[in-house]
Amino acid sequence: MKTFPLCFCVLISIYTPLLQGNTPPNILFIAVDDLRPELNCYGVTGVHSPNIDRLAKQGTLFNYAYCMVPTCGASRAALMTGLRPTRNRFTSFDTYAEEDAPGIITFNTLFRESGYETVSLGKIFHHMDDNEDGWSQKPWSPSPRIAAYQLRENRMAHIRESQEPGGYRRGPAWESAELPDEAYPDGKIAWMAQRKLKQLSEQNNPFLLAVGFVKPHLPFVCPQQYWDLYDRDDFRLPDNYRKPENAPDIALHNSGELRGYYGIPRKGPLSDQQAISMLHGYYACVSFIDAQIGKLLDTLDALDLTKNTLVILWGDHGWNLGEHTLWCKHSCFETSMRIPLIISGPGLNKGATSNALIETVDIYPTLAEIAGLKLPEHLQGQSFISLLNDPQAPWKNIAFGRFGPGDTIRTPEYRYTEYRREGELVARMLYDHDNDPNENRNISEIDAGQPTVQKLSERLSPFIPSE
Repeated sequence: MKTFPLCFCVLISIYTPLLQGNTPPNILFIAVDDLRPELNCYGVTGVHSPNIDRLAKQGTLFNYAYCMVPTCGASRAALMTGLRPTRNRFTSFDTYAEEDAPGIITFNTLFRESGYETVSLGKIFHHMDDNEDGWSQKPWSPSPRIAAYQLRENRMAHIRESQEPGGYRRGPAWESAELPDEAYPDGKIAWMAQRKLKQLSEQNNPFLLAVGFVKPHLPFVCPQQYWDLYDRDDFRLPDNYRKPENAPDIALHNSGELRGYYGIPRKGPLSDQQAISMLHGYYACVSFIDAQIGKLLDTLDALDLTKNTLVILWGDHGWNLGEHTLWCKHSCFETSMRIPLIISGPGLNKGATSNALIETVDIYPTLAEIAGLKLPEHLQGQSFISLLNDPQAPWKNIAFGRFGPGDTIRTPEYRYTEYRREGELVARMLYDHDNDPNENRNISEIDAGQPTVQKLSERLSPFIPSE
């Protein structure tokens, strides 16, 4: 077994409750694509998420955690490198961390070089070959990873439409089938993760097992049993299924990720029936993933690993469910930026909740410090171990993020965003979350909002790189 950095000995005295027998903890690192805090433990009633709720009862839930970029490749690259995005770094879903941040010691690499067995299953980096050397084993994922239609008519539609000139690039936006979980990629990922946990439990080295589930990413395909958890008649479009008052056009988009699916109109609103199917499908897939997470938690218990394993669950970005006429992510609204974040482990507070503003770049230094690893100098996030000890401890009061031409910050009271073209400010938004939590009225241009705009613009400025 490899030796660990000297800082580990120092950290034991700081964070002894998490460490059993003076050994570094195992880490089960669960990423979920497109998962917003649409969960029972986040106060959203009617959602069937008993296993994530169970995890929240075992640890600390962060109410206000935020991604750095609301698109998968860029968001994951920022978290795994501990670097914030810029106009030229971490900009799209297709981001390679090792190309945008060459030479940086990534999260998984640090753990591998410090003696951990590091394993990647499913979707962790957007590209499986991104930073491949940072894993002790070759990353694994089922194929295909995203669509994986199981009904023949949907597979045929996918093939037919993608081959026709001007046709849809994808098959239907949803599917339900009377099939077992393992028929779909995420069920296979959970099965493989259970198998890996058994193997890792028999080794001496501590492990970092990263498990990346794809749903509720489009298309919403999962077994029928998860659709049956919900009554279609209970779904309603959001109250703010409209453009926010005074919002600039640059803040909105055509939900382009969705438009490529068969039967979805290329522009304009979805029919009410389509919109309800979208809501139903999203919730069904959330419950499907919740069940897979439950399998991992059960396996930890069965293998007696829970006593020395830290479990972290995070979403790579939010997702719009019709709010402001938007579907998918790709915006600077709260619904695109806010994510679920739950951390549990031996010695942690159980059932705790923190309202601290967490950026996903804070996750890397936090987990590394818990494990007693020496933090690389490049990290731009901040360890929140203090919040795991005391969820109400003093903490920073700003979270930064960006997408496209927009740079945005969240404070406890406001979300403020500036949009630039060729370095020139072209639009801005200010939402008062104390009085307008759903961001329905942009107050950046009214007289009463000007002092706040000036103050928050000054606070945002250091995060905006020069052109």
